[in-house]
Amino acid sequence: MASDTHSAPSAMNSGPSSLPFDQYVQKLRTLVDDNPMSKIQLLVVAICFVLNMLDGMDVVLMSYAAPVLAEDWAIPAAALGAVFSSALVGMTLGCLAIAPYADVIGRRRMILLAIFVIATGMLVSGVCQSIWQLAAARVYTGLGVGAILASMAAMTSEYANDKQRNLCVAIVQAGYPIGAVLTGFASAAIMPEHGWRPMFIWAGVITGAMFPIVYFLMPESLEFLAKKQPRNGLKNLNKTLVCMGAEQMDGLPEKPADMQKTSVKALFDGPRGFSTLMLWCGVFLGFFTLYFVISWIPKIAVDAGLPLEKGIFAGTAYNLGSFAGSIFLGWISARYGLQKMICLFFFIAAVMLMVFGSVSMNVFFILLCAFVIGITLNGGFNGFWPTAARLYPTEIRATGVGWAVGAGRAGAVAGPLVGGYLLQSGAGLSVTFAVFAVPLVLAGIAALNIRSSDFA
Repeated sequence: MASDTHSAPSAMNSGPSSLPFDQYVQKLRTLVDDNPMSKIQLLVVAICFVLNMLDGMDVVLMSYAAPVLAEDWAIPAAALGAVFSSALVGMTLGCLAIAPYADVIGRRRMILLAIFVIATGMLVSGVCQSIWQLAAARVYTGLGVGAILASMAAMTSEYANDKQRNLCVAIVQAGYPIGAVLTGFASAAIMPEHGWRPMFIWAGVITGAMFPIVYFLMPESLEFLAKKQPRNGLKNLNKTLVCMGAEQMDGLPEKPADMQKTSVKALFDGPRGFSTLMLWCGVFLGFFTLYFVISWIPKIAVDAGLPLEKGIFAGTAYNLGSFAGSIFLGWISARYGLQKMICLFFFIAAVMLMVFGSVSMNVFFILLCAFVIGITLNGGFNGFWPTAARLYPTEIRATGVGWAVGAGRAGAVAGPLVGGYLLQSGAGLSVTFAVFAVPLVLAGIAALNIRSSDFA
């Protein structure tokens, strides 16, 4: 179900619609919202889920490969840290500098570009001969990872009906921890005997296999086709509507003279500016605690007396909780409101963090606690993506999501560093985890202050 998105005059798309522009776009939204989820809509959600699962694989693979890589190349921890940071730098640049162009060239084309970058980056990573070559390859790969997230969230939001939108976006976000868990199992099976290179090469091949699937099966955003009016826009729009079982449109609308341009400034227009600031604050604070937990829970579990393999299981329990929490948030938010549930999840996560850091527990309760932290912390955090997708109109949606992720990446960098400093300084687990509980409470309050008439 490919769509050609080359620019062309609207005259190539048949005559204009009889509906004014705003009513036309609203009718498209109504056609999606009022109909049950069709096969093509479910296919879009499924493809985005698999892509996010592969993102989880591509991002966490380096952490699983680190011990083997350090032994093979006899590299110090500082050099290895540079490799970890290089991927994060690439993701930040991808979010801020590349992701917004999905609002210009289209969601589908941006996803295809990102798949190409990620796949080639993983393949190159698998044949690198020096630590600096690997760092450069990870920056390049990170560009694709950062670019794809906003487009996946936007596509899922635009193709899911109103009743299922929060759940569908949550399902897509749940793909990430599943990819991380499966990558851990595969790495444990392959790396001890074959080393780290085959894992990167296979990751590149698997990611690349998604390119033809997206090219032939994923349609372009309906609202993007209506607003940007690329060549064959009406034909592709109606082709998708037919697949959805919805009525076709008689033409494309006349573009309004004051068509809003894609820019970061547009994120702060009118009352939307305050909500954008609250979104950025919430994502920053959420990332701050999230990356601390992801980075330190396995080691803290081992330091608490668990053997190494059970410490790794603590990380796995957290990721499984992340999957369950993302799905659960999407389901329950349809009943009680997305922002309220984000706040509630974060408040519970803050309490569980203090329990994890201050209460002596046996293996079962340590794993259970890690699982519940995954449900509430990661589940609540993933609620920011459907929040962002609902906050912004189509023409700036990918820009809004991309900049929210990019703005929060500073928290992702700072969280593990602050956590390491606190633990090294002798502050103790109870104080350290209490410190990281505070940002979650503040992030929950920020979520409550994001205002949009589209929220459930």
